[in-house]
Amino acid sequence: MAVKKTKAKAKPAKAKTKKAKKVVKAKKPEKVEKVEKIEKKEVEVKAEEVGKEVGKVRHYFDKIQVAVIDVTDSLKVGDKIRIKGSQTDFEQTVDSMQIDKQVIKEAKKGDAIGMKVTSPVRENDKIYLAK
Repeated sequence: MAVKKTKAKAKPAKAKTKKAKKVVKAKKPEKVEKVEKIEKKEVEVKAEEVGKEVGKVRHYFDKIQVAVIDVTDSLKVGDKIRIKGSQTDFEQTVDSMQIDKQVIKEAKKGDAIGMKVTSPVRENDKIYLAK
């Protein structure tokens, strides 16, 4: 089989017409105010504002509303305390304390006591003597 060589036919020339091209410019975005990220800073509680630290919550039994507190300084029945944490901040009077189901009137440094609280507390909340 022989291959025929053919000349490519020239396409007829198109009439050049100037068409008005509609150019649509994109709208510039309006000025956007810069949003600054504000870092959440923990505010430390000053000892003068809340009093002396006397303990820290080790555990909380929510059904009976009792906190287990590691005492770091002496604490007596009748003392007004403030419990402060990341989501907790309230004051109450110490009505009763227990160590191993025995009612006590005073807790010393190093004791782990059970105390009924008026509001829910969380582990590591600090206990201060209220002024």
